[in-house]
Amino acid sequence: MKKNLFVGLCMGMLAFTVQGQEVAYEEYDLDNGLHVILHQDNGAPVVTTSVMYHVGGKDRSEGRTGFAHFFEHLLFEGTENIDRGQWFDIVSSRGGKNNANTSQDRTYYYEVFPSNNLELGLWLESERMLHPVIDQVGVDTQNEVVKEEKRLRVDNSPYGNLLNVVGENLFKVHPYKDPNIGYMEDLDAATLEEFIDYKNTYYGPNNAVLVVAGDIDVAKTKKMIQDYFGPIPTGKEVVRNYPKEAPITEEIKAQAFDNNIQIPAAVVAYRTPGFATREAYVLDMISSYLSDGKSSKLYKKMVDDQKQALQVGAFNVGQEDYGMYLVFGLPLGDVSLETLVSEMEAEISAVRSDLISESDYQKLQNKFENQFVNSNSSVEGIANSLARNFMLYGDTSLINKEIDIYRSVTREEIQKVAEAYLKPNQRVVIDYLPTPKEETK
Repeated sequence: MKKNLFVGLCMGMLAFTVQGQEVAYEEYDLDNGLHVILHQDNGAPVVTTSVMYHVGGKDRSEGRTGFAHFFEHLLFEGTENIDRGQWFDIVSSRGGKNNANTSQDRTYYYEVFPSNNLELGLWLESERMLHPVIDQVGVDTQNEVVKEEKRLRVDNSPYGNLLNVVGENLFKVHPYKDPNIGYMEDLDAATLEEFIDYKNTYYGPNNAVLVVAGDIDVAKTKKMIQDYFGPIPTGKEVVRNYPKEAPITEEIKAQAFDNNIQIPAAVVAYRTPGFATREAYVLDMISSYLSDGKSSKLYKKMVDDQKQALQVGAFNVGQEDYGMYLVFGLPLGDVSLETLVSEMEAEISAVRSDLISESDYQKLQNKFENQFVNSNSSVEGIANSLARNFMLYGDTSLINKEIDIYRSVTREEIQKVAEAYLKPNQRVVIDYLPTPKEETK
């Protein structure tokens, strides 16, 4: 308990020291293809070790969805040198914390330790990469864990299936059409051999980036990395050739039902370029303009002034191959979903047809400056940014220069991107409704 408090206090101290400073880093490749990024900051005795694998929910075959998320759990089961169920005990007993998460495009594992446990963090991640035990006991155990997670976060959570509904309506052939967590019947039907083959395909060093950030001695760290990761054999070459989506040229209307809600939602969604494109940065700014804060256009109009919505929002959901831009509203009283869609479109139409004001533009610039500084305000955040920028954006240096992209976006460009990607004939309109009572019995 005291050691965890120690880590937390040190991270807070370090957050204070790094704000506004350029992040220094060094990167190189091991002979087996593992990309390594080191960030040294000796301001507090804390270190983050993390590995991002370029594998996510989209990396699957038809009838075998959800493997990447399943492996996020499975690779904590144990290794040849770590007994089943002991991973978290090892970390917590040394004053550390660890976690993992999976998106449609990548899987990320990390530990945060007092810096005298750097070698332990490296050993843990090398064990995960080289010696995981994938057996039927672990598969069966994690199958139940994933099912319980789905029940909690999707099946029994209000609006928990909303993003999945958006995906299945925006995409027809690309794997983004299926939920990141997968379909439980696919996991039930999968064989042990299929799971082992999945590990051998995607969890090699040549499909990963290792980041070590914090209170380190660079020369000693490089030696430990070579010792623990250098002997790991190069994995299979990952080949991706996912089908392309045809453009949406006519509005698509859909309905979905949720057992867990009483208030319906109006959802308007657009398929947009992947998050590494310049257009995705502009769409980030448009979503902030429309709905970030109570003074934003949609909130002020529909919640405060016209009292049509309990809640309204616009989000640019970034993904590697295609993004999902969605606008949603929850009606107040007897306001119809059609009214919400019409009012939301009016604000989007205004962005397409007119330049936003200079004062709104400056407010956007200030918000993104603040977000950029905060994203690099801790060693843990820096490690995540370094891994993501290299693996998914192909440019580690974005950790220092990404703000320049936002700074360079003009009001004219905001209008141009809105006109290119947020038109009514390019959208999916979804009525997200409470399940009728007779169907819930």
